[in-house]
Amino acid sequence: MKKLKTIVTLRFALYGCKNRPFFHIVATNRKRPRNYGALEQVGTYDPLPNTRNEKLVSLNMDRIRYWLSVGARPSRPVAILLGLAGILPPHPRSLVTAARNREALAVGALTLDALDEAEKDEEAEDTEKGTES
Repeated sequence: MKKLKTIVTLRFALYGCKNRPFFHIVATNRKRPRNYGALEQVGTYDPLPNTRNEKLVSLNMDRIRYWLSVGARPSRPVAILLGLAGILPPHPRSLVTAARNREALAVGALTLDALDEAEKDEEAEDTEKGTES
């Protein structure tokens, strides 16, 4: 009888506390619960921005490459993160999200420009009214 290979996956294990998530990136058996004993912790991810608006990630690149070389499959969120880190090709969802963010920034910039112009017009009208009096 053939022995079945254990399917290893790279995924997030949730740590932290209420309203303050913190994730360990772990190599674990795919069929085990989320925080059940991991084979190895290969990184961490803090999804909440710090004071400089940065989301902190630490990755053990050598161990991640090792687990990928022996057939471990990353979960979708981990694949997106590894694509942004340059270990895997960029995930298609990352490209869609980037396009949406660019559009939102462009729209935001246009509205800010329109608001600035409106404020300048109001200031110009106020100065004209002030000089007439």
